[in-house]
Amino acid sequence: MTSEKRSSFAPLLLRWYDEHRRDLPWRAKAGETSDPYHVWLSEIMLQQTTVATVGPYFARFLHLWPRLRDLANAELDDVLHAWQGLGYYARARNLHRCAKFVQDNCQGVFPSAEQDLLKLPGVGTYTAAAIASIAFDQRAVVVDGNIERVISRVFDLHTPLPKVKPEIKEKTDWVTPDQRAGDFAQAMMDLGATICVPKKPACMLCPLSDLCDGREKGTAVDLPKKTPKKPKPTKFCFAYWIETDDGSILLRRREEKAMLGGMMEVPTSDWVEQPQALEESLKQANLDQGYDWELLAGEAKHTFTHFHFEMKVVKIKLAKSQMKNFNADLSQNWQEAFWCHPRNLVDQALPTTMKKIVKHAMK
Repeated sequence: MTSEKRSSFAPLLLRWYDEHRRDLPWRAKAGETSDPYHVWLSEIMLQQTTVATVGPYFARFLHLWPRLRDLANAELDDVLHAWQGLGYYARARNLHRCAKFVQDNCQGVFPSAEQDLLKLPGVGTYTAAAIASIAFDQRAVVVDGNIERVISRVFDLHTPLPKVKPEIKEKTDWVTPDQRAGDFAQAMMDLGATICVPKKPACMLCPLSDLCDGREKGTAVDLPKKTPKKPKPTKFCFAYWIETDDGSILLRRREEKAMLGGMMEVPTSDWVEQPQALEESLKQANLDQGYDWELLAGEAKHTFTHFHFEMKVVKIKLAKSQMKNFNADLSQNWQEAFWCHPRNLVDQALPTTMKKIVKHAMK
């Protein structure tokens, strides 16, 4: 691409953006200053999640915690509960940690420099660049999935992802302007989301059509190239639906460092890649002596980013005579466990996979 094309890239894109920009809940109106809290919150939520999904969650969080200090002072359980359904719960924990960090160490004000934003909990390279650019109009190189697609096509880059990422960032840096950097980043995102889409890109409507090497060579629709994904493994577990005579069930909090850390769960066996014998599983959980159990037919299924998950549910009904001994063993066998009546499950921070276990158990 010639220097002449480089110089026209941003003006063409920004002219298009001024006319066609998306109206998003967290985006400042034209001529308005972006709220760093809104930008940060939306960027954390949008990681691995779609705009359509995030909208209601963003509105809910602002209703519950209108300002950064409100979120910083919130209970983590309340934040996790409000996050239910967005997945990747480490983001919610880091969101809360970051809010407290900014409140306690930055006088409640987000730093504007990219290198300082990188020091915040849960803020990585992309997020720091996005906040610096969009919230503070600092020149930063912002590259998300949409931008990867636009740049790959404009420059006709055929190296597969993720190996091509450094080159994509280099090219993005090359065309990022010194002025209106935040608008430029958002314009690139909008272009990828509405025009330069994965399938059937609307090249005739694209403001960069005349600059696009991929369109000229007829390769755009095939870009970016991707390295073939390995098949996802399957993990298995038993979920123990332990029920008292009044219908209450046992829940516990997952360890902070574990997957779904800090969330509530129906207690399970270890998540393993080879199905375990039920008798062995019950023995490891100290549920093999004197308890009546029933293995429910079928299983609850869920798919995470890196593996499929199959959960068989074992129902155990505790008699009144067993409650004293069972409760005495809770502190040793079931850390951070408690009894919860099913009607109160809605108040618990249960991730989607656990909700599927509940649904299967309560058929």
